[in-house]
Order: sequence, then structure tokens, then C-alpha cells
Amino acid sequence: MSLPDSLVEDAPAKVNLTLRVLGRRDDGYHELESLVAFAECGDALSLRPDSELSLTMRGPRAEEAGETADNLVLKAARALAVRVSTLRLGAFELDKRLPVAAGLGGGSADAGAALRLLARTNGLAADDVRLHNAARATGADVPVCLDPRPRVMSGIGQVLSVPLALPKLPALLVNPGVALPTKAVFAGWRPAVAHYDKCDPALLAKIVSREDLLQFLAHQSNDLEFSAIALKPEITEVLQALRALPGRRVARMSGSGATCFALFATAAQAIEAGQILQDKYPQWWVRATALGGR
Repeated sequence: MSLPDSLVEDAPAKVNLTLRVLGRRDDGYHELESLVAFAECGDALSLRPDSELSLTMRGPRAEEAGETADNLVLKAARALAVRVSTLRLGAFELDKRLPVAAGLGGGSADAGAALRLLARTNGLAADDVRLHNAARATGADVPVCLDPRPRVMSGIGQVLSVPLALPKLPALLVNPGVALPTKAVFAGWRPAVAHYDKCDPALLAKIVSREDLLQFLAHQSNDLEFSAIALKPEITEVLQALRALPGRRVARMSGSGATCFALFATAAQAIEAGQILQDKYPQWWVRATALGGR
């Protein structure tokens, strides 16, 4: 098989447009239901095949990413190597652009990109069961990041709907510069009585207009917001700032935080809102983007 000297994959940020926590399981994990989409921004990962397995990091967020040995890129590669005895590995280089521990699934997105690169290098089909088993072994969010398209996640994240052809959503992502460990946020979750429309993939598949999708999302929530705010009150300031923006249709926290997002009807509104916030809060990480999938 002839391959270029280096292969590259984007690792797009994962955004939880909705997040319902249905209960705590006996094993300590939580049952979830979440509609996820992927941003047109994220990290980038390259692979130089047939070198010894390694990872180097660069980029504006490289120092935040922690010890290289603990990175999910290497964990994913080793998980696949256990399942494919002839696996060709190589040297990875990660351009880390996303905030760490930010509710954007950055590490999981990187792991998904690593598995896609290894699949390309080794001629593995996208539906190869070994690829998906390696993703599940690497982390709860990695399966949805393996093929980053809008879906409904359930279970602990391992049960995925078919990809959804949702309309693109102009969005603004904002992180106030604080990290939130996912485990701590879930530990603070408490059941609440709420009545939201179920994220039924069959019903979501019928949404064809951006306006209908925005109206659906306006009646949803993130059940981890209260727990996250209790740990990092800065999230309240971010949400208030987003909700005050002109043209804002929905504002919510993503995942376990602290990144929050606002949705708009047009890309121009999202870009203008981003400029307003960047000028007012230069210390925040602010990105205007669009949410959808590859």
C-alpha cells in the first residue's frame, strides 16, 4: 500500500446541543441522552506511518494537555494494536488548539482522529468492529468522535443513533479559561423534575430547516449546568454574556463545561457576536464557527 509520508486528520470539537442525565448506574456511570454535533474548529492530528509509536504536541494549548503518556491518542493506538496484531503504527503529532477539560470532547476527538489515521494506514474499513471496539475501550466519548457527524448518544455514550443530516448551525463557542474535571461535575449532579421533548432520532431526522432545529433546541437543556456552576461560578457570567448578545437564539453549556455556546440564525450574527465578546472579554477563548459534521 502506497501512503504519503504524513497523513492528517481534523479532530473537531464535540458540542452537546442537549444533555439529559437519566440516572446513576450501579457501576458509578450515568445514563445519558444527548444530541451532539461537531464544530468547524478543533485540533489537528498527523501520523508518520511505520515509525515507532510516539506522540509530540505543539500548538497554543499543548502545555495544558498534560503528560504525553496519558494522552488518549496513544491509548487509542494501543487499544487498536491489541485487536489488530499486524497493525502499522507511527509517530503522531498533535496540534492542540482546543481548551482542555472544557466540555468539548477534545481528548476524545483526538483519539477518534488517531483511529481514523490508523484505519487509513492499515486499510481498515470504517465499519471494522475492531476499530469500534478500540474506540469503546479508549473512552465513553470516543465512539461518537470516531465518525464525527450529528447523532443522539445514549447509555454512557456508547449507544449511537444513525448519523443525522441536521441543518448547519452558526454558533459561538466561549470558554472563560477554567478547567472542569468531568468526574467532579457528574458527582455533583442531582435529579431534577423537568419536562423536555425526547431526542428521538426518528423525529430529529425530519427536521430540515434551521429555524425548526433552533426552536426544538430552545426547549432543551443541559442537566449538568447547575453542578458545573456550583464548581465554577464563572460559567454564569459566560451564559449571561451569551444571552445578552444580539441575534442569540439559544445559549447553553456544552457537556460538563465550562465551554458554553450560543446559536444564531446566520453566520454573520455569530461572527459579530464573537467580535463583541472578544473585545469585552479578551481573556476568554472565543470562536465563531458552525455546528454540524464532516
